[in-house]
Amino acid sequence: MARRLASLLVALAGPLHLRFAALLVAALLGGGCGGGGEDDETSSQSAPGCTAAEAPEPREPEPRQAPSAELDPDLKHTAVVQTNCGEFTITLAPDRSPHAAASFAALASDGYFDDTTFHRIVPGFVIQGGDPTSTGTGGPGYTTVDAPARETQYTLGVVAMAKTGAEPRGAAGSQFFVVTSDELQLPADYAVIGEVTSGFDAVARIGVLGDPTTELPTIPIVVESIEIRRGS
Repeated sequence: MARRLASLLVALAGPLHLRFAALLVAALLGGGCGGGGEDDETSSQSAPGCTAAEAPEPREPEPRQAPSAELDPDLKHTAVVQTNCGEFTITLAPDRSPHAAASFAALASDGYFDDTTFHRIVPGFVIQGGDPTSTGTGGPGYTTVDAPARETQYTLGVVAMAKTGAEPRGAAGSQFFVVTSDELQLPADYAVIGEVTSGFDAVARIGVLGDPTTELPTIPIVVESIEIRRGS
């Protein structure tokens, strides 16, 4: 773990450098950062509650522009996430992070997240996805900023956007994480886009399928699709 400490001080896409901050806050021994390189895991394997799946080929999408319109605050927006370990639903919170929530919804509607992976899984911390390259460094080619309130808490089931250490508070690209711990303490630096409101059993299944040392998934965890639904 200690040999990875230096990597936590550089700008890495994803919330895992936040783990260092969280552990400092908690005065615990610093944990390691998962490798940002390619995962050699490509074979079909399964785990209880999951279907065996091949790891999708990494891809490098063309850079795009951030959406100009925000989500209608008078409508309920949900994101239904289909994975090979089950389905879960995120209720979006555009009132908390209007730019990041609109960006996430637009990317999902464009199929940006289809056939991607949860490339980083830290048991008892977070699961992280949203990177078509599966390296932890990919993004849509733009950044939104929604500085969260200082009292923001990252509780169990909260969905927030990852950022590099060099980026400002509330910066967001395409990578997102779901909190899988009810005792997580993080600084209020990450744009909250919503909360898992159903299907958390699927999140819990995914959340244990990570190597605590490398923070890489132990089997391919595939995001098959994310569907945005709008209603009253």
